Amino acid sequence: MMCSLQSFWRVNLLFCLGLFLHCGEARVHTEVQAGPLYRVVGSLLSITCNVSGFASASTRKEFEFCINKPSNPTFEINIISTSDQSFSFAMYSSRVRTGEITLKHVSSNSVVFEIQSLEKHDEGEYECSVINTEQIYNGIYSAKTTVKVIDNSLSVSSPSSTSLSYNEDDALTLTCQASTNTIQHTHLSLAWYLHKDGEDNAHLIISLDRDFTLNPGQGFEGRYQAGLISLDKMGETTYRLKMAQLQLSDQGRIYCQAQEWIQDPDRSWYVITQKDAEETTLNVNAREVVPDMSSLVVRVSAQPTTLQEGQELTLSCSVGTHNLEERFFSVAWLRGSDELARIGPTGILSVGPKYSVRAKEGELRAARTGDRDYSLILQPVRTDDQGEYICRAWPQDRGQDGAFTQGAAKDSISKLVNISATESGLSVEMQNTPSVNEGDRLKLTCKVLGVKGQLSVTWQHRSASTTTPMFTTLISLSQEGVTAKAKEFMSRKVKAMRPSTDTFTLELDEVTPSDSGVYQCTVSEWNTNSKTNSQSQTTTVTVAPVDSFVKVNLISRKTRVPVGENVELMCRVRGPRIPLTLTWSLQRDVSTLDNILTLYSDGAISWSGDQHRYQLKVENKKNEVIHYLLINGASHREAGRYQCSVSVFLENVHKKLPASNQLAVSVQNPETKLTLSPTQALTRNINTDIEIKCSVISETSASSRYAVTWLLQLQAENKTIVSSDQDAIVTFGPQVESSLSQRISMKRTKGPCFELNIRQAQISDTGSYICEVVEWLQDPHGDWYELSPVSKTTHLTLIQPASDLRLDKKDQLLFAWEGDEVELKCNMTSGAPSPLFSYKLAWLYTGPNSSATNTLVELHPTGLTIYPENQGLRDLQGRLRLSRPTQSSFYLGIHRAHEEDSGTYQCKVEQYQLDHDSRWQQKASDSAGPITVTVHVPGKNLSIVKKEEELNVSSSQNFTVPCHIAKQSSIKSVFQVTWFWQKWGETEPSPIFSVYRNCTLQYSVEKGGCLRYDHPLPNQFSLTVLKPGPEDSGVYFCAVEEWLPSLSRGWWKIAEEKSGNWTVNVYAEGHAKAVFEPECMSGTWIRILVAVVIGTLLVILLLVLKICRSKGKKTEQSLWAEQPLNTKASAEE
Repeated sequence: MMCSLQSFWRVNLLFCLGLFLHCGEARVHTEVQAGPLYRVVGSLLSITCNVSGFASASTRKEFEFCINKPSNPTFEINIISTSDQSFSFAMYSSRVRTGEITLKHVSSNSVVFEIQSLEKHDEGEYECSVINTEQIYNGIYSAKTTVKVIDNSLSVSSPSSTSLSYNEDDALTLTCQASTNTIQHTHLSLAWYLHKDGEDNAHLIISLDRDFTLNPGQGFEGRYQAGLISLDKMGETTYRLKMAQLQLSDQGRIYCQAQEWIQDPDRSWYVITQKDAEETTLNVNAREVVPDMSSLVVRVSAQPTTLQEGQELTLSCSVGTHNLEERFFSVAWLRGSDELARIGPTGILSVGPKYSVRAKEGELRAARTGDRDYSLILQPVRTDDQGEYICRAWPQDRGQDGAFTQGAAKDSISKLVNISATESGLSVEMQNTPSVNEGDRLKLTCKVLGVKGQLSVTWQHRSASTTTPMFTTLISLSQEGVTAKAKEFMSRKVKAMRPSTDTFTLELDEVTPSDSGVYQCTVSEWNTNSKTNSQSQTTTVTVAPVDSFVKVNLISRKTRVPVGENVELMCRVRGPRIPLTLTWSLQRDVSTLDNILTLYSDGAISWSGDQHRYQLKVENKKNEVIHYLLINGASHREAGRYQCSVSVFLENVHKKLPASNQLAVSVQNPETKLTLSPTQALTRNINTDIEIKCSVISETSASSRYAVTWLLQLQAENKTIVSSDQDAIVTFGPQVESSLSQRISMKRTKGPCFELNIRQAQISDTGSYICEVVEWLQDPHGDWYELSPVSKTTHLTLIQPASDLRLDKKDQLLFAWEGDEVELKCNMTSGAPSPLFSYKLAWLYTGPNSSATNTLVELHPTGLTIYPENQGLRDLQGRLRLSRPTQSSFYLGIHRAHEEDSGTYQCKVEQYQLDHDSRWQQKASDSAGPITVTVHVPGKNLSIVKKEEELNVSSSQNFTVPCHIAKQSSIKSVFQVTWFWQKWGETEPSPIFSVYRNCTLQYSVEKGGCLRYDHPLPNQFSLTVLKPGPEDSGVYFCAVEEWLPSLSRGWWKIAEEKSGNWTVNVYAEGHAKAVFEPECMSGTWIRILVAVVIGTLLVILLLVLKICRSKGKKTEQSLWAEQPLNTKASAEE
């Protein structure tokens, strides 16, 4: 209670003094580690608390630690103090006296709080408080963090034998299994240690960190870098240590250690628990010493030395000498004088001629397995493979040219191998091919027929995941009844039995999916102490993983309940009855996952947090077990996503099964019964005080609290003016200016009734005021929660007396051509201007195909002109001109109107007047009628005279092809004219002359005759062919392109038209006579013809003289183009 009273007085004193210090910032700051902190039962809890900001930084500060437990979150329990030894409550005083709980100074401003061994009831919210010795309170003097205490589920075991014996340079392989059942996100790290005899501390061999980084221990770095030491993770829980070349210094006790890490909210990693596996004693025997530098020691071993036909024989050969790594050798295996195989100095294998076929069929394999070790395998063996085997080694010296020189051979001692034939009537039969579930017992039966002597059995296994055909021995039962387990299965519950004379059985408990594969039963017949015959039989076993037959599903009849109602969740676990551990968890937000309880396979229950809200019930059915979780009196603290997860403990390993589906439980608030009565609509003059009331007529509970917010309704959103929370703390909205906050206040009167007061109201205060009230209730646990808000609206209208500002409301339509000057008028119809008033003018614009209205330009009362930023209107804004020709007129001019300027324009005028504080106050505002502006561009209206003509001319006559424009689209149009000529017999016309819109002329050099261009009138063009010849006959026409300059489009080809066809026949003069002189022409006709011919010659002579004079005058480049025409005339310069 002392800590509670002190906290109460500190809070009140801090509030009072804060009224005088509100303009300054907090000086004192206290902080602890951010929570929640997840720690394991029995582990160390350490919390650091720091304080800063005291005036006397070097003076030692006194600290106190308290706790609020989940079962009673409002009750504060004193734990320990640096200044008061009697501070602790009774439940913690004994642990403080024994030193299990300590609070020590790290510096004058920092302490560390520690609990040496956490207990389950230590979970809660810890508060660190600093005792203030100064005269005033200014800052934060306490800080809190949450601690979650979870169970220790880390499991570590090593299946290796407790004692191993190896020779120096042999290879060692050990495995370790580590797993955890923690539902929080944790990482595991694993390390192997060597504890040498006579030393106090163990040496680290190699470790795998939580982030999968390998680190060799001190003294093992060189062997790790050379690849002689490795640590591999095999699957989810198995870690394998390999030491390729054992040294005498490796002798001692080897064990593995696992650590479980969790990441705290400050992003740092923390070890929450660690465990060691059982030690394995390792004996390393010294190798044989080589007498001198040049000597070789060659050894051979056979495994086994006695076997039957069809079995596997392994011949191992090792070579010993000085500087072995720097030398080369050739090694061969021999049986008698026959060489089986040889491995050369570069590792190339060669097989003897008698064994080449067997090597191709895979019956013989040989390889170098280490620096000094070589291995040869024969399988299956035959009776003629029996005999004495030796290994022979040759030193090889490598010359500078890379060639090898072979030295003297060195043989090993011979090794006798006995192979017996299978001649008896012994036969073996596997009686079943089972499929078992993970965790069950595997039982295999091997039936024997034709028994004559004593029998032994060997059970072997080949994993389904391996690709090699080799079997691994599990267990054997000798003919004397002695059982021998393989090293790999020393920790497994495996039995080999002989229930009857002709029956052998294998029982393997708690099988895992890795036990799937082929099992082989090998029965051997013995005569005295020698094996006479062996027979084998295999069967395939499939182990179904536990997650394939155990299914977890979470359901509930109701997931949406009101506050205070009970909730029942059902976790259905379907599958066979196996020992399971079930954990209930709750996820309230994305980052926090809390344990509720864990039900272990032995019936023990471990609760976490506030447990009095939950009850547990288990119902056993035929094919499933239903676990019920009851939530009594649900509150918002029980809302979230629930999940049940299941794990099994097999082979000393926690195996997590896929968790159930997440089930969201929503705790809803009851419907509010709150009814409000607002003030009716108000109309007041400006500069008066306004009072708006909002009364509560009915409420949900008599003990309700209220949070009130006053809002002003705007066009786009509601603006918060002032609010009071459920604790009556008043705050202004973030958008409220300081000038407005000085004129606004709110209060609560009896009823309850909430009032909003506005002093010296202004025109800008006009609008709809919303009174939004939120009712707060207490749930069964004492926590406050809010109901849906209820709001009422009061419309306030503020008027300015004697202001009759009115604008012309008539709709206006304006039409203009592109490039014209446009002037928009906005006239005041009433409210004559006065020197006391100033105006703010805004021109608004709405595009023709848009509903959005944008402000083009604003003219403020101070004369400031503002163009609001708008990328799409920047060009239009640059061509605007504001003017005010009279006191009651506002004009907007658009310079050189564009087609895109079309749309609706509207002006808005606000009337302002200076108040007694020399600030502009709005008195009135009005908007004029819309002005619809349409900017036209000329349309297509081109028309050319399309007269069809046929001409017969002689070679002495000129002919003209006219091109007359009857109509044009605009007076600003310019034309590009091209004449075309299609010869007789051709399908496509060719251009012969062009005049471009920039007055550039161009003609075709392919045209034989001379051309003359004429442009007598703006809409008349003609082309004359001078001195034509018969080759100039054909069809002539012109094509006209009409171009118009546009402000928005540049030069724009608005239309294109073609004239009518002129069909011209040009004939020579002689041909003409032939045409017009019949054979029987009279003399009269002859005289007429002669006169015509003479007249024609005179005309031609005059034309020739005129042409020659014209050519003589052309001394400079004329309008005629001197370059050939392109087939397609360009429209540009």
